[in-house]
Amino acid sequence: MALPLRLLSAKQVYCVSLTTLRKRFSISSSCHAKAFALVYEEHGQPEKVINKVSVNIPRSLGLKDVLVRLIAAPVNPADINIVQGTYGSQPLLPAVGGNEGLFEVEDVGDAVKNLQPGDKVIPTVSGSGTWRTHAILFGDQLRKIPDGVQNLEAAMMSVNACTAYRLLCDFVKLRLGDVVVQNGANSGVGQNVIQIAREMGLITLNVVRNRDNIKELKSKLMSLGGNFVVTEEEFRAKAMEEFFEDRPLPRLALNCVGGKSSTELARRVCDKGIVVTYGGMSRQPVIIPTGPLIFKRLTTTGFWMTKWNEENRDSVEQDKMYDTLFGLMKAGRLVAPPAQTVPFTDFQHAISEAQKPFSVKQVLVSDK
Repeated sequence: MALPLRLLSAKQVYCVSLTTLRKRFSISSSCHAKAFALVYEEHGQPEKVINKVSVNIPRSLGLKDVLVRLIAAPVNPADINIVQGTYGSQPLLPAVGGNEGLFEVEDVGDAVKNLQPGDKVIPTVSGSGTWRTHAILFGDQLRKIPDGVQNLEAAMMSVNACTAYRLLCDFVKLRLGDVVVQNGANSGVGQNVIQIAREMGLITLNVVRNRDNIKELKSKLMSLGGNFVVTEEEFRAKAMEEFFEDRPLPRLALNCVGGKSSTELARRVCDKGIVVTYGGMSRQPVIIPTGPLIFKRLTTTGFWMTKWNEENRDSVEQDKMYDTLFGLMKAGRLVAPPAQTVPFTDFQHAISEAQKPFSVKQVLVSDK
């Protein structure tokens, strides 16, 4: 959902009113503090179109409003694509970047009873514009984080962890010992798939791109619970056929790459297997070979966490998902991918690094 942000100046730094997801805009002449947001007025390369904008925080809140302060907000590939204008949905411009993050409640409206100052929360509505130091949201657009959940896990859960959970729960009724194969296994979602699958008693075959530190990466993914980790080249090799001679074929394949990688996934799944695409990092089309599609009676489908949230907001199933993930995080059984925290003022560095191959996850944090 778009953020209706009015710009009051043609300069690179603006003074605008802090806005909410209800498409309300008001200019307050009595503002008690300044905040900042990363705003873009047009699509393009993020380094060129994103500007740091000064924002007024009103002294008084609406009855259902909650004022929150940034703790941490990741820079995800989808966030970059949205700014570039290549993603599946686009906000109205100008817009604030970022789609997930962790915030601390600073103040609440009189009608908000389930939150109080000091609570840690995450937005539950897609397109919340999390790349900002403060925001005003409705109380029912926030989910409280229980004690014991670490900040980085919470900041990255609504995209990575929730996507991984739904991929493993929604398409195949998996049984103990079933095999799941995935490409892009070192991605944020991929690492969450490994850990959640481990807790479900599943076997994961994890495919990654080759790189200089491939031994280190394989060791890392296996330490998370990955049963097998192979490169794209190893996955295509004849030896993989021998690998499956005494192992069950995967019932579920998870694709976030596309191109030739998706073709190989389809070749390896079992009869009536399912290939789920949730990303396209190679920017190549998903290619399903005709033989397996017909003779194995494969099913191919797509998944988008944003759409699932829209259709299941405040549902029992959504609560169950969050409760399960919170429980794993509190127990130390679900950890966030390695990340580099970057002060909000250094946002340009974070955005630039996030677009480099094999980069570590970049997370914006409030300035000290």
